Amino acid sequence: MDDWPGYDLNLFTYPQHYYGDLEYVLIPHGIIVDRIERLAKDIMKDIGYSDIMVLCVLKGGYKFCADLVEHLKNISRNSDRFVSMKVDFIRLKSYRNDQSMGEMQIIGGDDLSTLAGKDVVGTGRTMKALLSNIAKYKPNMVKVASLLVKRTPRSDGFRPDYAGFEIPNLFVVGYALDYNEYFRDLNHICVINEHGKEKYRV
Repeated sequence: MDDWPGYDLNLFTYPQHYYGDLEYVLIPHGIIVDRIERLAKDIMKDIGYSDIMVLCVLKGGYKFCADLVEHLKNISRNSDRFVSMKVDFIRLKSYRNDQSMGEMQIIGGDDLSTLAGKDVVGTGRTMKALLSNIAKYKPNMVKVASLLVKRTPRSDGFRPDYAGFEIPNLFVVGYALDYNEYFRDLNHICVINEHGKEKYRV
């Protein structure tokens, strides 16, 4: 809920160099891992036994993607049919400090033409520009999995096919989500405080 006060930082361990920079823990690491396992089950149930091309949106999506792929592989390994899975990486840059720059830069993804005729699961947070780019290559199916969906007045109404958590309109860090490249090494998803924003501002 929007007015939820979060978990007290003293209940958790986190890197000492971030002491004083965080407001509270929004989503603890254990809950994140459990939720991703459930998302993997839902994806496999929907996609069935098609070969999957996972397109990971860097940098913020790498932890989510790695954990999701691991769970997808485990489900495939323990079923009676093997699902071939490939992973590619693309980078979308849209933030400076805590402000969206509005304009999207797509970096990497060497040859998206390999997506032709594939089932694609995208993992990441900023999608519309990327999806229109992918559509040119005519994949069989495209599904978007996002760990977080933010309730924000700036939303363009896009909803991923698979969402881990819906969160208030807060700037969050941790679990590979950064503030100017800091906080990626934090396991929990936390809310950064004003002191932290000032300390790591560029």
